[in-house]
Amino acid sequence: MLRVLLVTDTDKPIGDLRDALARLGYDMLAEPATPQALHRVVERERPDVIIIDTESPSRDTLEQLAVMNAAAPRPVLMFSPDANQQLIRSAVNAGVTAYLVEGLASERIAPILEVALARFAQEAQLRERLTQAENELAERKLIDRAKRLLMEQQKISEPAAYAMLRKRAMNQSLKLAEVARQIVEATQAPRRHE
Repeated sequence: MLRVLLVTDTDKPIGDLRDALARLGYDMLAEPATPQALHRVVERERPDVIIIDTESPSRDTLEQLAVMNAAAPRPVLMFSPDANQQLIRSAVNAGVTAYLVEGLASERIAPILEVALARFAQEAQLRERLTQAENELAERKLIDRAKRLLMEQQKISEPAAYAMLRKRAMNQSLKLAEVARQIVEATQAPRRHE
């Protein structure tokens, strides 16, 4: 059962939406939150998805979303009658998964929510793969740097330096990148004391 947090900065009642979501089997959290309290409420309540109803996303709302998205990304649906393209881009950049201009019709919310969840999951996989690729590249650079240091210090070839790294890694039961980090740090340590 998905835990849903409603956020609103409008005066219009959203009790109908709350009831419709509850009837569809969603677990509705507390009372609707204000955009200013978004980050705090998300930390406390840990919702699975956030639905924001706004007349027009304010700068404060978008800043709160960006902070929340950096700390604990979640699917965010934003409903607003404001179709300003710059605002929509800003909302998406702040972490909004789906921005809907047509209004908040309770009978349409379930399929919209499912699409937003699927899109968010896909983006999360892409972020994870990007992070993994960045980590692998950083490790590769560290290993190459350690090989160069060994080649200079020991006056050996690149294959010999790589073999030396591998042997140390196996002997110490460490990853190759960790042994490379030790070599680079050990080489930098004397420079720090100079």
